[in-house]
Amino acid sequence: MIRFRLAALTITVAVFAAVALVGEDKPKTSAGKMQVAAGKFLASLTPELKTKAAYGFDDPQRLKWFFTPQQDKEKKFTRKGARLEEMTAEQKTNALELLKAGLSAKGYETATTIIGLEQLLFDLEGPKGAMTRNSGWYFVSVFGEPSATGKWGWRFEGHHLSVNYTLDKGEVISATPLLLASNPAVVKDGDKKGLRPLPAIEDHARALMKSLTEEQTKLAVQPKEFAEIKEGFPKAGVGDPVGIPASKLTAEQKATLEKLLMAYTERMPDDLAASENKRAKDTPLDKLYFAYWGSAEPGKPYTYRVYAPEFVVEFLNIQADAAKNPANHIHSAWRRLPGDFGLTD
Repeated sequence: MIRFRLAALTITVAVFAAVALVGEDKPKTSAGKMQVAAGKFLASLTPELKTKAAYGFDDPQRLKWFFTPQQDKEKKFTRKGARLEEMTAEQKTNALELLKAGLSAKGYETATTIIGLEQLLFDLEGPKGAMTRNSGWYFVSVFGEPSATGKWGWRFEGHHLSVNYTLDKGEVISATPLLLASNPAVVKDGDKKGLRPLPAIEDHARALMKSLTEEQTKLAVQPKEFAEIKEGFPKAGVGDPVGIPASKLTAEQKATLEKLLMAYTERMPDDLAASENKRAKDTPLDKLYFAYWGSAEPGKPYTYRVYAPEFVVEFLNIQADAAKNPANHIHSAWRRLPGDFGLTD
């Protein structure tokens, strides 16, 4: 029986407590919460750990994000940042408070579930597996000095999770790349059988695919699968939009597409999700596209994208999971165009 132990992350009840500001008002915006959480995290680090976690804002490392396992031939980590397993309980709590500041309550729950899946993968693959599976291999980096006056950013990242924020003058200017993935997409056995960390991004997409008429399908379906999400670079590199424009969808299909987009934006805190939702709703219908390849049937591979002038959604479910169940390993990301990290060209 597969054992699923989120306890491997050693998350305690204290992790879920809000940041307490003695004698001060709690910040109301996500940007303010991030500034407080990042400052508290950095202040709790030893000088040695701080050298691993703190970078200049213009350091090239800020733009080098990864969601795949990053290890060398000896199976040692190569990802940058301070990792959870080397932190004290207090430091780990502060690191996770920073993650919480960048996600909604639902998004945070999903992220910690994804982290916990590392133990499931270890149980399935064993210590001789090709990849190191370690829920302590999640890394935190802060770029620049957290403040309400200058530019700074932060990242919380590991296998199947990459949360990246860029701020300037006390405002979030970029919430991307924001990637969540899951292996397995559906837990098939064990104590957590039936668990689906990311159900909505599949359910709404499949519903939309199945609702398309023959003529609509001719526009939406693509001749080959979309390429894997491009990690390590600040631009999505997805090319020109393809697929069916929302202007050619029925009212019910448009509502399904809206639900699909909200399944991505609801990962973010409410104020940031509202901003991204407005961006999507303000997109002219003839400039918002849905495209897919593959089958809407469970267990069959498929990929899809939603294109807009200012953002793109990327999704793939083409790999088998660690237990060899076909098409049960998903990657999903919300990217900004023309570039992530606040880049404008």
